Amino acid sequence: MTDLFENPMGLMGFEFVEFASPTPNVLEPLFEQMGFTLVARHRSKDVVLYRQGEVNFIVNREPHSQAAYFAAEHGPSACGMAFRVRDSHKAYARALELGAQPVDIPTGPMELRLPAIKGIGGAPIYLIDRFEDGKSIYDIDFEFIDGVDRHPVGHGLKLIDHLTHNVYRGRMAFWAGFYEKLFNFREIRYFDIQGEYTGLTSKAMTAPDGKIRIPLNEESKKGSGQIEEFLMAFNGEGIQHIAFLCDSLIDTIDRLQMAGVPLMTAPNDYYYQGLEARLPGHGQPVEQLQSRGILLDGTTEGGKPRLLLQIFSKTLLGPVFFEFIQRKGDEGFGEGNFKALFESLERDQIQRGTLKVEA
Repeated sequence: MTDLFENPMGLMGFEFVEFASPTPNVLEPLFEQMGFTLVARHRSKDVVLYRQGEVNFIVNREPHSQAAYFAAEHGPSACGMAFRVRDSHKAYARALELGAQPVDIPTGPMELRLPAIKGIGGAPIYLIDRFEDGKSIYDIDFEFIDGVDRHPVGHGLKLIDHLTHNVYRGRMAFWAGFYEKLFNFREIRYFDIQGEYTGLTSKAMTAPDGKIRIPLNEESKKGSGQIEEFLMAFNGEGIQHIAFLCDSLIDTIDRLQMAGVPLMTAPNDYYYQGLEARLPGHGQPVEQLQSRGILLDGTTEGGKPRLLLQIFSKTLLGPVFFEFIQRKGDEGFGEGNFKALFESLERDQIQRGTLKVEA
């Protein structure tokens, strides 16, 4: 995808997401269940690389590290993320000039120093310009495991489509300004979603390269909803969910379900009965979507369907969850599904007893 607007930081997509857990052996079994493969180990640190398609997950198990302190505060979680840039030194210098706070990541001998700045909840945003096969940060700092495919297909997850932040009420403008000022992100969507009992507002931010998308969510004035619950459970602002892009969502969901990954239940029958009225001529197999709980959004105006298929996992790392999507010409975030999704999440809250509803 070509640059949408001026790209002063030379952004080129997500490079990796870093994870940590205060409890050993929590992240690795989950990622394997989700179709990721352990492909490499760090040469000098207790850090490993899991991969599926072009998605890189780094599990940082190093004691007394930035990741370990983050996990001690927030539980098992995404504790950092990396953006690809054309020139990391230039991007880092520019970020500091614009007021970004540097994050010092200790390095060992003969090890790359990865420039990083403070992001959501204090989690580092790494700036990476070495990502070509044979020259990447993994080729230098990691040792690939013999006999393991370096680019496993897994369950069909190909790319990180977007990565969503939950923020305190009144802080959405701050974080939108952070991404606008440093990286020239732009707001491409704004939602005000009202469920039956709670609500949220969401500002979808997109980078100039069109590959890095970061929706920002905050609780509505009603309170006691999913964002507030996340902030309490997570002990602060942070990455709420990561969305993966795949070519065939039905096939991917079948594989995820066979592997035992818990997914959100489907909305009621009225949702699927109303699809033809909402998206006339969409051409999708409704029974197959309904049996798996897959949601459908987009437009069919002009006789040319532009569609988005999506489904969420249940919370899998504390309050953190994952999303699985397939794009058929639609570049949105499932706006038409938000109310149905929101109400299904409310049902989950009610079942778990975290949302009290008067009879």
